[in-house]
Amino acid sequence: MIGRKHEGGRDEKEISVVIPAYNEAEGIIATLDEIGARLASITDRYEIIVVDDGSTDGMWEQLAQYEGANVHGYRLSRNFGKEAALCAGLEHARGQAVIIMDADMQHPPAMLEQMVAIWREGKADIVECTKRMRGTEPLRNRLGSELFYSLLSKLTGYNLKGASDYKLLDRRVLLAWQSMGERNVFFRGMTQWMGFSKVQLEFDVMERKTGVSRWGFYNLIKLAVGAIIAFSSLPLRLVSLAGIGFLIGALVLGGQTLLRKMTGDAVTGFTTVILLQLIIGCIIMVSLGIIGEYLAAIYKEIKGRPRYLISRELKARDD
Repeated sequence: MIGRKHEGGRDEKEISVVIPAYNEAEGIIATLDEIGARLASITDRYEIIVVDDGSTDGMWEQLAQYEGANVHGYRLSRNFGKEAALCAGLEHARGQAVIIMDADMQHPPAMLEQMVAIWREGKADIVECTKRMRGTEPLRNRLGSELFYSLLSKLTGYNLKGASDYKLLDRRVLLAWQSMGERNVFFRGMTQWMGFSKVQLEFDVMERKTGVSRWGFYNLIKLAVGAIIAFSSLPLRLVSLAGIGFLIGALVLGGQTLLRKMTGDAVTGFTTVILLQLIIGCIIMVSLGIIGEYLAAIYKEIKGRPRYLISRELKARDD
């Protein structure tokens, strides 16, 4: 692959860094200082885009007072969720390469230089950083993540074990991503689905320097359900298979009952009937729940509402 050349005026950015953030007032300034210093040593044509996902801790006011250059800010009208905030940043990025990072500094900024070097050399369209060690994540979240990615891999065929949002995307990858207009967004799965040439770099999740993680077990379950619905129809097929299985079981049991009736060996079996009713009832309710999730996703897509709404914007001081 031929190395990439980047010649352009000051308005043309080589690198954009997108940072979705929620209630990170305590550490956002230190994060911007660290990332800004790293980027300045790589290129003088960069921008940092911070998307405030409806924070309530004064983070937007911190951004408004920030003295650093090349920092754009967008405040969403409410808390739409990380995936929506990430979309807002990607849709406003101007760089020839776009890097996504978390605001809590658990994505090591020291890797930025290596990521950009790989991209500049033309070795890959996507440079993705995968987690080697997950840090001090609670055991419940760790086990939940392992189960989720294992299940997603089996349902979709995409191996996302250790995946993170810490990625570099070439401009043409970004444009391809922007053409995908779905409302139910799972960024890691979407970048995997698109293909393009990739290089993986491993990293150890860093300790948070300030604050505490707000990514709880409920958020993980919500993400898992959304991701599976967005990338696999296999659960619907499982409902059909369960129906076929119970049909076969009903035919066998019905045949056995008729045979006993004809031979005069019929016995009353209220326990069996009750158990069968409970099992069938549970299967029906679970099946309706699965179908309901898919219908809700379809309803969300059909409404066509925007992924997010921006209420305020901060221009970079050098613009």
